[in-house]
Amino acid sequence: MSDLTVEMVQRGRGPSTEEAARRLGVAREIRSAREKLTSQTGLERAFDYELLRHYAQYRAGAGIPLVMFAAVLALASTVWIAPPVAAAWALAVILMITLNSTLSRRFLRADPATSPLARWRRRFLIGEVLQSLSWAAMIGLGATGGWTFALFGLVIASAVTTMLAATVPLAAAAALVPLALATVSLSALSGEMDAAMLVVMACGAQLFFLGLSRRLYATTMGALRSRAEKDAVFGELEQAKANSDEARRRAEEANLAKSRFLATMSHELRTPLNAILGFSEVMKNEVFGTHTAPSYREYSHDIHDSGLHLLNLINEILDLSRIEAGRYELNEEAVQLAHIVEECRHMMGLRAKAKNQTFHVLVDDSLPRLWADERALRQIVLNLLSNAVKFTPPEGEIWLKVGWTASGGQYVSVKDSGPGIPEDELGTVLSSFGRGSLAIKTAEQGSGLGLPIVKGLVELHGGWFKLTSKPREGTEVVVTLPATRVMDTLPAVEVDEAPVPALAPVRGPVDRAA
Repeated sequence: MSDLTVEMVQRGRGPSTEEAARRLGVAREIRSAREKLTSQTGLERAFDYELLRHYAQYRAGAGIPLVMFAAVLALASTVWIAPPVAAAWALAVILMITLNSTLSRRFLRADPATSPLARWRRRFLIGEVLQSLSWAAMIGLGATGGWTFALFGLVIASAVTTMLAATVPLAAAAALVPLALATVSLSALSGEMDAAMLVVMACGAQLFFLGLSRRLYATTMGALRSRAEKDAVFGELEQAKANSDEARRRAEEANLAKSRFLATMSHELRTPLNAILGFSEVMKNEVFGTHTAPSYREYSHDIHDSGLHLLNLINEILDLSRIEAGRYELNEEAVQLAHIVEECRHMMGLRAKAKNQTFHVLVDDSLPRLWADERALRQIVLNLLSNAVKFTPPEGEIWLKVGWTASGGQYVSVKDSGPGIPEDELGTVLSSFGRGSLAIKTAEQGSGLGLPIVKGLVELHGGWFKLTSKPREGTEVVVTLPATRVMDTLPAVEVDEAPVPALAPVRGPVDRAA
């Protein structure tokens, strides 16, 4: 059976972050493609509605200014035509402006979810064409000598129409056709060369206005796409926040369940373990007499050693859980790091001697005291030395250094000549129950909790943990404690030696009773 990897576990829990993002992108593209296929303009429905909404807002807001503009043109045209004719033309234009404004306001009041966008687009197109036809009626001024006035009026009407209908390109183009035809027809009403040139320039201006409307349409589309992407990002962020809140809630529940389990395990396992260790030690030492079978004594040794191993494992799990939960309390006091390291080295000396391993010790005995938890420091050094002895082959070498750091702190370095750890497994060995592949093949069995506990205890002291290793070149672990935990030695206080006055002799009788 193949080994269980972290990636397999992650896949078992659900899709990874990259996979979830890819799925979300695919779903968004499918939704966009479906909306484009059901749209007549090839755009998403949301974009179609926004473009029509912009058009309706422009038309509804421009109603009163256009009415005033038509009234001014009608008043000025009375110089060439009769006032009743000018009033009739102005009335027709105002009716068309009112029609388009009314349609626009009705569209803005309608429900966006149920509005038939294709039908509204046709209505706006017809309204634009009718309004352009009413503006094009100004060509009647050409026969009465006011063709120049009519020409500029048509140019202004073309500019206004193309700009207002820019978000509906088909309506803008259709509305420009009657105005362009009316402009061209003015050249027939005046045979002068100057008039023809003005008409050509007016037609060029109308085409320029149409190009500007296309640019405005493209700008509006870009703004809509940017806003849609922003809204999509906000939606994804809200969804991610909801998922994060749910994950945090589940993590809190899991952490509470873990705490309850560890508390139960601490009580339920320690109690029978104490009995197992006590009775197995009694049988191992043959307190009540020699065993009838020699094998029983060996079995007692095995039971006692297994119980100790299990007890140590339980203690490590509890320590690691307290560190991760932030409930590990440091009992800080003034301690000597060099002395703690020397005691731990002496404790591990027997195991190293059994494997013919050589210790190279370089300890600065003049280091000042540290303000730290002695039990935690002892556990840090013992775990590092235990790993070094465990993973170093027989007749190997172990280097142990204690000294100053460049920033004024103190460090402990443990380096071995063991099998080393591949670079891609450094993260694994620092995780709970993680062990390197080379270590599994060559070293003794272990729980894989030593380095995570060391790293957690060092970080509780505000220090740094560094692990460097290469296959077949050994492993080095450096633990650094910050300068803020180093206790400065106070200088000796100089005291002036003043002569002590001698007691005057007591004269007179002495009260013995006193």
